[in-house]
Amino acid sequence: MADTAPTARPRSPLADAAPRLAAVTRSSKGALRLAELPFLAQVNVRLDAKSPAADAVALALGLQLPLEPDTVVHAGEVTAVWLGPDEWLVVGRPGTERDLESRIRTAAGDEPVAVTDVSAQRTTLLVGGPRARDLLAHGCALDLHPRAFGPGRCAQTTLARAQVVLVARDETRAGFWVLVRSSFAGYLVDWLLDAAVEHV
Repeated sequence: MADTAPTARPRSPLADAAPRLAAVTRSSKGALRLAELPFLAQVNVRLDAKSPAADAVALALGLQLPLEPDTVVHAGEVTAVWLGPDEWLVVGRPGTERDLESRIRTAAGDEPVAVTDVSAQRTTLLVGGPRARDLLAHGCALDLHPRAFGPGRCAQTTLARAQVVLVARDETRAGFWVLVRSSFAGYLVDWLLDAAVEHV
């Protein structure tokens, strides 16, 4: 029987954009930092936040699933992003999606839980540097002032009319993750690069 396993290496939707993103980072002299974080593991989890499964999953992941709307919990190399009262996005290192999915399913046991690997659905852009908030505010209706959208906050919103999940990273200088559907990633990068001209 012929081997039907794919032999091609995965290709990021923004592989061709890396030099342009790096050029803006260089030309801004540190004011902006733009890069793709390709192939992050992304697992969508739906379960009752008050069920025993929620506690078991939290223990298996080594972090408490965030219960406060629009918040993020980060522990080690795993991040849990609140998407709804019974829905989270668990993000991990590239290549760990199967492990995360297995840990969640095993921990939940017979409890009702929906676990879906959505890693191929989106890619992640890093937007950092002192001018990152200004750049994002140029195309996002959210109040991105640190008092309103500081570290550990997240939102499902639009950026330049593209649906994104925006995450303010925990570390003060870590900037933002912009999780965008792969089909919109090229458009969003073009917009960011164009808007960055005004902020460099």
